[in-house]
Amino acid sequence: MMNLLKPARRLAASAVFSALLALPVIGSAAALPAGTHAPDFNVKAALAGKPMSFSLEQALRKGPVVLYFFPAAFTSGCTIEAHDFAEATDAFKKLGATVIGVTAGNIDRVAEFSKVECRDKFAVAADPGAKVAASYHTTIQVQGRTLSDRTSFVIAPDGRILLSYTDRNPDAHIQKAMDAVKAWRAQQH
Repeated sequence: MMNLLKPARRLAASAVFSALLALPVIGSAAALPAGTHAPDFNVKAALAGKPMSFSLEQALRKGPVVLYFFPAAFTSGCTIEAHDFAEATDAFKKLGATVIGVTAGNIDRVAEFSKVECRDKFAVAADPGAKVAASYHTTIQVQGRTLSDRTSFVIAPDGRILLSYTDRNPDAHIQKAMDAVKAWRAQQH
């Protein structure tokens, strides 16, 4: 009987959290702007449900990084955004870019989220206490909890931020990130 209750509790908790995200939030100062240097970070992440470590410095050695922060795994807007990034990941890879999602919400579920909603396409990192999000100035307060705001960054291999885009609506994030990576790529030739 306990196994049957656990998914129901998860669903209820996810529904409550989704409702919390719909409440008014208090935002922080504006996210780090384009042109500034991206703070380095190392985080525990998951790709295709398997634990891994992610280092921004190491990823930038391969090309630009599309770093997107989202409030919480398995909430409606975050799931939509994850699906969209999953669909675009191969196109980002063709342009030499690495995609990583980072969240301070539901951090115990990033492995599952990387497999189910990110469709094994890109890594998702846990950000306990929203410390990485705070270094990028992209946090929000929801019911007394500090979470990452929905913000996308594109970071050039030299560590310079090419795109800084914050919008609670997930719809335009992927296209704005793709346009920034393409513009960077065009300048390389």
